[in-house]
Amino acid sequence: MIHGQFARRLKTTAAASAIAALLGGCISASAGPNGTYATPIGNAPVTANPTPYSAALYCMADYARRYDLPSPRMSVGRIADYTGTVSADGGRQVTGGASLMAMTALAKAGAQILERYDTSVSEMELRYANNRLIGDAGPGGADDVQYRRILAGSVPGTDFYIIGGITEVNYNIRSGGFDMAAGQASTQTPLSTAFAGKAFVMNIAIDLRLVQTTTLEVVDVVSYQKQIIGREISAGVFDFLNGNVFDISAGEGGLEPVQLAVRALIERATVEFMANLYGAPGPDICLSAGPDPLGGTTGPTGGYYPAYPNTGTNNGETRADPSRWHDRRDGAVRRSRY
Repeated sequence: MIHGQFARRLKTTAAASAIAALLGGCISASAGPNGTYATPIGNAPVTANPTPYSAALYCMADYARRYDLPSPRMSVGRIADYTGTVSADGGRQVTGGASLMAMTALAKAGAQILERYDTSVSEMELRYANNRLIGDAGPGGADDVQYRRILAGSVPGTDFYIIGGITEVNYNIRSGGFDMAAGQASTQTPLSTAFAGKAFVMNIAIDLRLVQTTTLEVVDVVSYQKQIIGREISAGVFDFLNGNVFDISAGEGGLEPVQLAVRALIERATVEFMANLYGAPGPDICLSAGPDPLGGTTGPTGGYYPAYPNTGTNNGETRADPSRWHDRRDGAVRRSRY
């Protein structure tokens, strides 16, 4: 009897050792000829990073080019995280790169962008040029070096800039789940199973302002929120067979990307800002080419930029429509070729 128990333990130990050796076979204590200990896993290619509102931004750029609408000179200030949330490992829970997302969104919309977020290199070059430390090649070639001159008025000014912040992160707005287990009363085959599922909803919100640079007048304000869902499903089987214990379980879980939700919020706000500046009446301008929707009329938009009268369709309650400019909800938004 003792011999049989020892044999079973020996087999178990040998099996565990074999599994450990198999898992450790991919890692070597000595670097290989290519200078690495192991080959990284994963081969997913680099892909585009669109949101449901990217198509509307590209459409807005096409609309401006089609009707030769000039873009105001735009810049982006600080769009900070004001929620103060911290993740379990001590890092940021919400991205600090919302300003960079806004710059990308403006570029998608065909806006003329001027750098105001990080001017450290330009300011250093200006100081060097002012001290005649920077030289450029003159008419005589590489040997004819002339110091760079500082010309008054060489840097264009901005017309509008976007600022604001991420203002809300609300966890566990609602959650639910189930946990079910079942088994057999028989002592010969005490098979038991378990199933569990959980889901929860959170949200994130932003508040952005469009400011006219020369007057510091806040000419447009956008506040949006987006809900985010997470889920987890698991199942398992537990059994005793011939004195051996088997516990098999599997699960699946996922959380909608929080930072991608921030990008979607930024792009939705940007398309609203640019629609107002371009004088676009609404998502219907993204339909296939047809008659000129502008009708040859001009006038002020919001009293701050010469565009087209659109306050009846572009502002107010129309911005609250969750399907507005959404490429999978709003049929008027056509997919961009980009």
